Amino acid sequence: MQDTPHYTFRQTVAADAIRYGGGSGLGAVLKLLAGNRMFRVTFTLRSCQAADRMGGPLRKPLLAACRLLHRWTQHSAAMDLPWETQVGPGLRILHGWGLVVNASARIGANVTLFHGVTLGQKDDLLPTGRVTHYPELGDGVWVGPHAVVIGVSIGDECIVAASSVVTKPMPRRTVVAGNPGKAVAEVTIPDIPHPAPVGGFSAVPHGTVTSPVPG
Repeated sequence: MQDTPHYTFRQTVAADAIRYGGGSGLGAVLKLLAGNRMFRVTFTLRSCQAADRMGGPLRKPLLAACRLLHRWTQHSAAMDLPWETQVGPGLRILHGWGLVVNASARIGANVTLFHGVTLGQKDDLLPTGRVTHYPELGDGVWVGPHAVVIGVSIGDECIVAASSVVTKPMPRRTVVAGNPGKAVAEVTIPDIPHPAPVGGFSAVPHGTVTSPVPG
């Protein structure tokens, strides 16, 4: 999984825009903001996190404004993607309706999520107390409609079939299907529509979107 703090606001937004097939320039980002409700949710999530990293007296009011905007974009897209969620660059959400993600989940780079996906926590009740586990998706993971991942790690470039319920960790390049989810095949070609070149983001390309807040 990519180390998300390595990337700036500009780089993550550019990577997200590439995943939607629109390029990474300012015009492409503005077009997506105007016409794609899923992209708007990821954009306001990135804005919240950028505002949260700011220093100085403007941090709190700007973060509050970004959080209100993010709440509105989530509502309009009928999904729950908390702004605190760690999300690598190049997230693509398809359809989006009913998507629910735990705030402590970790999502890698170039991940694709369909409608109805749930990334939730798992609680183990032990004699010593409650132990909580949070889901983690590696880079290049594809999660199909209405799939559920509960408190486990999914390796890089895995494919989780529609309506699967995954409660056990899965190694890299595994096709997971069923309830409970089981490894049914090996991924030979990762399913990453319009992959963003996140590994090469050492600098922001010329013409990419500029940030309304420091990145």
